[in-house]
Amino acid sequence: MRVALIAPPFIPVPPRKYGGTELFVAQLAEGLQKQGIEVVVYTNGESTVGVEKRWLYEKQQWPIEGEVFSNLTDINHSAWAIEDAVRHCDLIHVNSVPAIAMSRLISTPMVYTIHHVHEEMLSNFYAHYPNIEYVAISDFQRKLEKMPRMRTIHHGLDTNLYTWKGGKREYLSFLGRIAPMKGPHLAIEVAKRSGIPLKIAGEIQPCFREYWESQVKPHVDGKFIEYVGEADMAAKNELLKNSVAMLFPIQWNEPFGLVMIEAMACGAPVVALSGGAVEEVVAEGVSGYVCKNVEEMAARMKNAAALKADDVRAYVEEKFSTQRMAMEYADLFRETIAARELLPSENEVNEADAMTNFAGENSIVA
Repeated sequence: MRVALIAPPFIPVPPRKYGGTELFVAQLAEGLQKQGIEVVVYTNGESTVGVEKRWLYEKQQWPIEGEVFSNLTDINHSAWAIEDAVRHCDLIHVNSVPAIAMSRLISTPMVYTIHHVHEEMLSNFYAHYPNIEYVAISDFQRKLEKMPRMRTIHHGLDTNLYTWKGGKREYLSFLGRIAPMKGPHLAIEVAKRSGIPLKIAGEIQPCFREYWESQVKPHVDGKFIEYVGEADMAAKNELLKNSVAMLFPIQWNEPFGLVMIEAMACGAPVVALSGGAVEEVVAEGVSGYVCKNVEEMAARMKNAAALKADDVRAYVEEKFSTQRMAMEYADLFRETIAARELLPSENEVNEADAMTNFAGENSIVA
C-alpha cells in the first residue's frame, strides 16, 4: 500500500515552531512508515519529515499574506499534489478543505481529517461529498457532524521526542497561539491567584496583535510573568518538563488540543478549562484537572504539583502514542481501499448502462 499525505503548503512538516496540523502529518507519516506502509508527503521544500517528500512551493509562506492569497496557494498546491498522487498512490489523505472538491475528478479513494472547530458552513460543504472517509480528532467533534462515513481517531505523539526526567517544576506554563480563544490572559490570572510564576510561549499573529498589546503585554514583567517567544522542539521540552502544570484556559470548543499531550509527554500535568475535547484528553487526577473557572484552576495547583511526572508520562504513552494513531489510520486506509476495489469499475458501469438503454430502446410493448 502506498499512501499520499497532503499537508497545507505554508509550514514545514514537521513545523519548526507553530503548526499543529504539520506536526500531526509528520508524526502520522513516520508512524505509517514503521507500519510498513509506503508514504509520500506533499508539503513545501523546507520540510524534513523522514519519508519521501514532494513539493510545488520550495519555501514556507508563514505568516500567510491574506485570505485570498492563502486560498489560491492552497488550491494550487492541492490540485498539483492530487494530480501527481493519483498516478503513484493507492489512497490520498488530505488535511485542508480545498482538496476535498477535487475528489469529484478522481477515482482514487480519499480520506480527510477534520482539524477545525465545528462550522455550519463547512458542514454544509462536506455534505456534498458523502463518499469521502472523514476522520474526527475527537468524539466531541464527531458528534457535531453528520457525514455518513466518519470515525474518531485521536492524535498521537512520538514520545521519544519529548523529555520528562529531571524537571524542576518551578513555574506554570502556557504554550499556544497568543489569541483570545486560547486564553493566555486567563493563564496570567491563574498565576497571580496561585502565586506561581508563569512563562508564556507562542506565536503572536498579526490579527491578534491588538489583543497582545492590550490584554497580555501589560502584565509581562520578565520576572513573575515572562514571555519567552515562540518555542521550537528543544524549547518546548525545556519549558514543559520544568512546569508545575501547563495551563489550558481555552475559550472555545477545542477539537483536540495537541499541545496538551505534548505537555503530558514532558511529564507536566494539564490544568484546563472545560471545552470541546478537553475531557477526552485530560484524565482527572491522573494527567491533570479539568476546571469550571479560573478560581478552581488556581486552587488545583497544589494537586497538580503532587502528580508525578512519571505517571503523567506513562498516561500519554498508553493513550496517545504514534503507534496507536498510525495503526488506526492504517486500518482505515486498508478498509477504504478494499471497499473501493469491491465497487464496479467505471467501464463496467458504462457497459451496464449501455445494455439497459439498448434493452429499453428495443423492447416490445404488448
